[in-house]
Amino acid sequence: MFTIGDFARHGRVSVRMLRHYDATGLLRPAHVAPATGYRYYTAGQLARLNRVIALKDLGFTLQQVQEILDEKVTTEELRAMLRLRRMELEAAMTAAAARLVQVEARLQSIESEGRMPSNDVVVKSLPSVRVAELAGVAPDFDTIGPVIQPLYEELMQRLSAAGIALAGPGVAYYEDAPDGGVLVHAGVEVSAPLGDYDGLRIVDLPPVEQAATVVHHGSMDTVLPTVQTLGRWIDANGYRSAGYPREINLECPDNEDGWVTELQEPVIKA
Repeated sequence: MFTIGDFARHGRVSVRMLRHYDATGLLRPAHVAPATGYRYYTAGQLARLNRVIALKDLGFTLQQVQEILDEKVTTEELRAMLRLRRMELEAAMTAAAARLVQVEARLQSIESEGRMPSNDVVVKSLPSVRVAELAGVAPDFDTIGPVIQPLYEELMQRLSAAGIALAGPGVAYYEDAPDGGVLVHAGVEVSAPLGDYDGLRIVDLPPVEQAATVVHHGSMDTVLPTVQTLGRWIDANGYRSAGYPREINLECPDNEDGWVTELQEPVIKA
């Protein structure tokens, strides 16, 4: 048998926690010495201790933990619960990491206020371009990334299956969705005939007489400062925006920090 201290060390918990579990009936000692009141545990009780800690980490209260254990949850059932909790935690961590990137981008925009590199913005006309595209709806601009990335993955698979070769860079553009949110178009330049190929659309984007353009270096998760620099330039130079900017993927290595993207925002004279 283990003393309470030895059992705590093997279970990686505190003695205080074991005393609390004893008091609540979650995990009673195997033996209590009548003369001294010392608690003793067996190695077999580590299995129950592991289940108690695992269920606590799943977010259950101690009362719920006791009810679950008293119903004799199987190892496989507990494993399934832990897997589900792990997926929830991973999703929360991914979302938190994305929010941190957005906060950093917003901070960079604040720090760059008043410093507009006007020589980086070029006004030019844009020719018509033929693209193969898939579309989806994002609730807002903060959630475009999780929508557009799967669209591009599916787009490449469908192009390959249809035997349609790429003829140029990726072209993303946006519209207001009919029921709110942002209609996201994930496209790539092709030279195939116009039409609908089992959900894959090939369309001609119209020419643009004037567009204010700027090149963004890095992941699109950090594009906010570049977008706002472009917006400030448009306002300061007597133009008015005439629609959402297109995004032309000039370079897309595996490391997103090396991405090079041109933003092309249609403008008219104010």
